[in-house]
Amino acid sequence: MSFFDITKKRSSIRAFKEREISEGEEEKLLKAANSAPSAGNLQSYEIVAIKNKELKDELVGAAHGQKFLGQAPIVFAFLQDEERSRKKYGERGKLYSTQDGTIAASYLQLAAEELGLGSCWVGAFEEGKVADLLETSKRPLALIPVGYPARKPNKNSGRRELDDLVRFIE
Repeated sequence: MSFFDITKKRSSIRAFKEREISEGEEEKLLKAANSAPSAGNLQSYEIVAIKNKELKDELVGAAHGQKFLGQAPIVFAFLQDEERSRKKYGERGKLYSTQDGTIAASYLQLAAEELGLGSCWVGAFEEGKVADLLETSKRPLALIPVGYPARKPNKNSGRRELDDLVRFIE
């Protein structure tokens, strides 16, 4: 599949089959995230791979009842490592560490699509509760549940037209 096919096909999946993903697939997803560009090549983020059913169910509560988090075979939590970036970039490091983690999460999602897996970007959650559940002082940026899609998504996404989205300066 070409990159453009992947980006066109990718959509948010909120229903997963009761089927585990293989360790090889997990490794490919994590390697894709690890290949993402980052400020100063610092990779100022951390990834927590969550398979524990009880913990995933607790994340559902911290994410305002989004039950599909508990149904996915694995949930990847991307955490901001602001201190790692601040050492080199000072105050601007806060922004860079946010960008680093979110770019890595996006790469993982595109890799999931390439592997025939589904994912969904979850940003609606209580940061403090998620951090407590993951036993970290780092700020959670995104939760990405990944698994085999249980149904095909509705492709009527209502995306903005380019002329409404883009402004050229020549």
